Formats: sequence, C-alpha cells, structure tokens
Amino acid sequence: MWLKILVVILIALIAIYAAAFLYGASRWQTKTQELRDRLEFARSPLQQRTVDFRELDDLPAPVQRYFRTVLEDGQPIVTSVHVQHDGTFNTSETDEHWSAFTSEQWVVTDRPGFVWNGRVAMAPGLPVRVHDAYVSGQGILHVSLLGAVSVADLRGKGELARGELMRYFAEATWYPTALLPSQGVTWEAVDDHSAYGTLTDGDNTITLLFSFNDEGLIDTVRAEARGRTVEGEVVPTPWRGRFWNYEERDGMLVPADGEVAWLLPDGERPYWRGHITDLGYEFAD
Repeated sequence: MWLKILVVILIALIAIYAAAFLYGASRWQTKTQELRDRLEFARSPLQQRTVDFRELDDLPAPVQRYFRTVLEDGQPIVTSVHVQHDGTFNTSETDEHWSAFTSEQWVVTDRPGFVWNGRVAMAPGLPVRVHDAYVSGQGILHVSLLGAVSVADLRGKGELARGELMRYFAEATWYPTALLPSQGVTWEAVDDHSAYGTLTDGDNTITLLFSFNDEGLIDTVRAEARGRTVEGEVVPTPWRGRFWNYEERDGMLVPADGEVAWLLPDGERPYWRGHITDLGYEFAD
C-alpha cells in the first residue's frame, strides 16, 4: 500500500517538474526573443561601411599595430554578431563555486548593444538561466531558476548600464571593426603597449585601458570601476578581461578564449572563463 502511494507521489513530482521545466523553457525563450527584437529595433545605418586604413594615421602606435594585424584594408564593417560559448562560471560572490555553462549571444554594433542568453548547470536537472544585456542604453541582468522563478532582475541606467556597455566594448575583440575611430571610438596613448579607448552611447560614456602583447593583439582590457552586483546592489569595482588563442574568422583575427575577473583588495577573483564554439558575422553591404 505504502509503496503504491510513494510511486504515485514520485510520478506526481516528476510530472510537476516536467511541467515547470517546459513552462520555464518556453517562457524564457519568449523573453529572449523580446530582448532580441528590442536590440534589432534600435539598429542604426552605418555611416562608414568598409575599413579604411587612412583613419589609423593619427592613432597611438599600439592601436595602429593592432588594427593592421587583425584587419584588412577595405574589408566590410561588422554590423552584427552571433556567438556561442561554453565554459565555467563562478556563482559565488566569496568562494570558488564553478559551474559549467553554455550560452548564445547576439551583438549589434550600431546602436551598440548585445543580448547574452546563458544556461548555468547549478545542479543536475536544475538549470539557472541568465540574461545579461545592453539594449537601447539600458543594462539588464536577469537570473531565473528553470526560466520560471526569478532570483534577480536588475534593469536600468546609471552604473548598471555603463557596466554592460563596458562588456560590449571589451568584447569588441570579437568584432574588431567596432573599435575603429569611424565607429565612434577615440584613442589616447599611454605607452608602446597600451592605450585608453573611449566610447559614448547616449548618456553613457566609458573608458577602458587596452593592453597589447608583442604580436600586436589585445591581451587585456581593464576598467577602473565596473558595476559589480553584491547582494542586489551595484558596486563599482576594478575589473579585467583577458583574451588569447587568436584565430582567423572571416578575414579578422579574434580570440577564441577569454576570462574575466574582479580586481578586489585581496586579489583577482575570476568569475567567467569561456571558449567560443561558434561565431558568425553580418557585414555591411
């Protein structure tokens, strides 16, 4: 008798979980599409459609070397990107709790923005879904269990928006034509291996320090203050992105691997390590 009751309860629990899983996946897919639609709606026509090395003449020496290394004169400007990653993500603010993730990301270069849709394997059968985005000048960070139960949902401007624009700017190593002066970036010399890059989108202006290795490639990107979420609050914190394993993709050299970390008083705290599994571009006609 009791065995039958337990079997019935188990079947009921499995059915409830399956329903929640399917509902959450469908609901999350809808929200992802809504963000992608907003990203597409904000697109603007490009003023310059091809790379022209004449615009490099007044740039700092390491920036010139970078563009001449990763781009070809006359190639079309990247207008949008579709990226897929896998890797590990540290889900703890204070400890080392690394979980596997897979993700899909859509990027538009004018007006700059992106939507990152991640799936983090927190526990067997319990995926955590994450939207990290910068759309129309707004920053978005939405974390949900199964895509059905929100754990965090931050949206707005200010530090959150600037932090997400910093991510877009740092990740332009994957779409390097977006770093050209004709695409709105200004450069300031620091030394023979680094330069400050500044990007403005609407009310948001950000500056990052780009460091270049001996091969002329971007090695690290640093922000002195990027918004870090701590107990639901956004706290400006030094931040660093590191990129390596450059490969040729559609006539450009871009990194296949990366790591990002917070630079805390007690040392670096990496929280994302990823590898590109697929990368596709749309170019200006």
